[in-house]
Amino acid sequence: MIQTISKTITFDEFVAWYPENSVHKYELHNGVIVEMPLGTGDHSDVTGFISGEINFEIRRLQLPYSIPGDCLLKLARNESGYQPDVIVLDRTALINEPWWKKESIITMGSSVRLAVEVVSTNWRDDYLFKASDYEEMGIPEYWTVDYLGLGGRKFIGNPKQATLSVYQLVDGEYQVKQFRGSERIESLAFPELNLTAEQIFLAGLPN
Repeated sequence: MIQTISKTITFDEFVAWYPENSVHKYELHNGVIVEMPLGTGDHSDVTGFISGEINFEIRRLQLPYSIPGDCLLKLARNESGYQPDVIVLDRTALINEPWWKKESIITMGSSVRLAVEVVSTNWRDDYLFKASDYEEMGIPEYWTVDYLGLGGRKFIGNPKQATLSVYQLVDGEYQVKQFRGSERIESLAFPELNLTAEQIFLAGLPN
C-alpha cells in the first residue's frame, strides 16, 4: 500500500477528497489516506471467480442480495474506511443506510452479508486490522483468501500454505474456521455453496 497524504483527516473529509471516476482505489486507515496498489492478474482472477460464483448462488436461490461494483465501509471506530475485494449486501437493509444512494457508503454491519479480502503482500491489514474492524462493525461473515500462503504463521500455520479463513460472528466475536485443498467451504451466508478451497485458489481453473 502507498501512503498518499501524511496528515490525518476525518472520514467525511476523505469522502469529499475522493477523486471522482478515479482509476485508483483508496482507503482511509486511522485518518491517513492510502492508495491501494493494483492487484496482480492472479489476484484479480481469484476475486472475479469468487464474485461470479457467489452471484450465481444469489441468482439460483433468488436472494435479495447484491455485489456492488464499488462500496466503501465506514468503520465503527477510528477514522477509517475500507473497500473489500468482494462485498455482498442485503438489499432490503439498504433503505436504512443514510449515504448509500448518494455515495455508495455502508455504515452498518447489518447491511453486509459477507466481506472478502484476497490476501496480498500487505497481509497484516487483512488479518490484524480488517478482521478486528469488521468484527466491531458487526459484519456477520468475513473471508481472508490467502491463495499464496502469505500470512503470518500464527494465522495460517507452519509450514505456510494456501488457506481460506472464514470468520463468523458468534456473540459479537469472530470464530474462525480454515479450509485448504479439497475441503469444502462452510459459509453462513451461503450454506449451499459448493466450492472447495482449491477451486478458489486456482480461480476455478484446472492445474
